[in-house]
Amino acid sequence: MDVSVKAPAKINLTLDVLHKRADGYHELEMLMTTIDLSDRIDLTETRGGITLDSTSGFVPFDDRNLAYRAVALVKERFGIQKGIHVRIRKNIPVAAGLAGGSSDAAAALKGLNRLWDLGLTVEEMAELGLELGSDVPFCIHGGTAIARGRGEKITPVAPPPPCWVILAKPPHGVSTAEVFAAFQLDQVEERPRLDRMMESLERRDFGGVCHELSNVLESVTLVQYPKVRRLKEKMITFGAQGVLMSGSGPTVFGLVQRENLAKRVVNGLRGFCRQVVAVRLLGGLERSPLDKKRLK
Repeated sequence: MDVSVKAPAKINLTLDVLHKRADGYHELEMLMTTIDLSDRIDLTETRGGITLDSTSGFVPFDDRNLAYRAVALVKERFGIQKGIHVRIRKNIPVAAGLAGGSSDAAAALKGLNRLWDLGLTVEEMAELGLELGSDVPFCIHGGTAIARGRGEKITPVAPPPPCWVILAKPPHGVSTAEVFAAFQLDQVEERPRLDRMMESLERRDFGGVCHELSNVLESVTLVQYPKVRRLKEKMITFGAQGVLMSGSGPTVFGLVQRENLAKRVVNGLRGFCRQVVAVRLLGGLERSPLDKKRLK
């Protein structure tokens, strides 16, 4: 028996760190939305154990991999003796701030829920997912939502208006743990205005969404990694209408409404960054034939 599940990437439209909690984690408030860039997780039942392979050489094949850990968690929690082989068909860049690993783990949980007929609700899968990482509950829910707490409190909101998302990732990765360790709230000059972002989403106001993009972790990553800052500046110069770093970085995204402008921004960035692609938003919207397109 086998199951195949899509694992879409996400971007942060807003990301705020409210304070450091007594348990050592940071209290977060993030507005995230899914995009049309996905891994695919294939789960095949075996006689025993957990094995994993991937189309990417940058993916670990052991318990450093969140999809591997998702399988191990389900097997332990439900006392399942059967084995699973996990194949990750990788399209989302690794260590990019796009929740690729978290989305893979969420897809593994969804796939095992189907494969082994566990009968878990979305909320129960999200609760399991929180044991794996802060972004996994959102990736279980998908669409467009605010995630609060460590990421476990999910509130669905209106999706952004349809547009193109240009993604540009520098060659180096960024350690999320190191970014949070260096983060100082009193060094943040501008905080997200979540209420105004939500108003823009409700009005389907593309200009308003672009204006309210905000990520407090830029105060660390753009300083420690000047290439990320320069990439953001270049994307603005080439005409992207709203530009922000996603998550802890290093990927920078730009929003544009017109396909010809998306092509122009992509072509301009290729002189500065090898990993550049334009995709469509998903965010919970019904997909049209246009959504199947990706600019190369």
